[in-house]
Amino acid sequence: MEIIKPKKNAVLDVVDNVDDTDGYYRITPGEILDDGRYQVTITLGKGMFSAVVKAKVLKAVGQERRQDVVGREVAIKVIRSQEAMYSVGRKEVAILKQLNDADPDDKKHIVRLEHVFDHRGHMCLVTESMSMNLRDVIKRFGKDVGLNMRAVRAYAHQLFLSLSLMKKCNIVHADIKPDNILASENKGLLKVCDFGSASDASEGEITPYLVSRFYRAPEIILGLPYDTAIDIWSVGCTLYELYTGKILFPGRSNNHMLLLMMETKGKISHRHIKKATFRDMHFDESNDFISIETDKITGQAVAKTLVISKPTRDLRSRLVPPSSVQLKMKDDELKQLLHFVDLLEKCTQLDASRRITPREALLHPFLASA
Repeated sequence: MEIIKPKKNAVLDVVDNVDDTDGYYRITPGEILDDGRYQVTITLGKGMFSAVVKAKVLKAVGQERRQDVVGREVAIKVIRSQEAMYSVGRKEVAILKQLNDADPDDKKHIVRLEHVFDHRGHMCLVTESMSMNLRDVIKRFGKDVGLNMRAVRAYAHQLFLSLSLMKKCNIVHADIKPDNILASENKGLLKVCDFGSASDASEGEITPYLVSRFYRAPEIILGLPYDTAIDIWSVGCTLYELYTGKILFPGRSNNHMLLLMMETKGKISHRHIKKATFRDMHFDESNDFISIETDKITGQAVAKTLVISKPTRDLRSRLVPPSSVQLKMKDDELKQLLHFVDLLEKCTQLDASRRITPREALLHPFLASA
């Protein structure tokens, strides 16, 4: 992999009018980047830290390297020009290099970083180009109904391989969701991307808004210490969404997320509530849940105390059909569905210390022969 460090003060060299008011580079299709090495073809989208474009390689640099094939497509992540975003970019480069170096044979489903350069005050990260993300896969092939179990199983196996490498390297991705998982042209190969929120597990800063809300683990919302287990939770939510086409916890806020989690998994333990940094935002002195709801008449937020004990709508009741339907299912089909439910249960344990590990997941009956 070729890594060229951007100029230290590149952020200060921004050219007038090349950026919008938020510091995103105004990308033009057909624009030539990195001294004629790449040509922009289309813009793929914007994120919090950057914009991403697809480009083609115009000239080879080096000898017979995969990334130097003329005409090959690549993805280029153009970091916003603000100094804080530049720091995020440098960190992402370091993490991707660490993960790629730990996976020289490219078998762990982490997107490959190929090159880094500077363009008009913007750090640019060049990675392999994939076809679409899993959000688009769901929309195109499984909207409201989900994908078939065979595809979900194959995808789950690849995702847990990626998590196994991250755990080995002590890296927390901190934003796993369908949008940040890329699929190949034939939809058979996945790569986890967008490590802009990632960090070493030892650096975990307590903040209630880490990870996109629907995929946010309870320990993040509560303000408890966290580690790589938050990515296991996110993958569990993602797999449910792949299979059903629906979001597992579509909370309107952190408070609503906790309510939906407890309706599915039961009450969060008093031990964890007592240790929570943000306890008072969600629980009273008796450790009962304070649900923040909207008054239907006034539209104002009102607090309502709820006593929650057992789950009212668990994963099994959502995913396993009634007995009359089960009788019509093939034995292997029902067995695999029950294994899938068990895996999701283990991914979404409220107590992070009891959550399944990537290695355990790869040995789980649902994936053991994948």
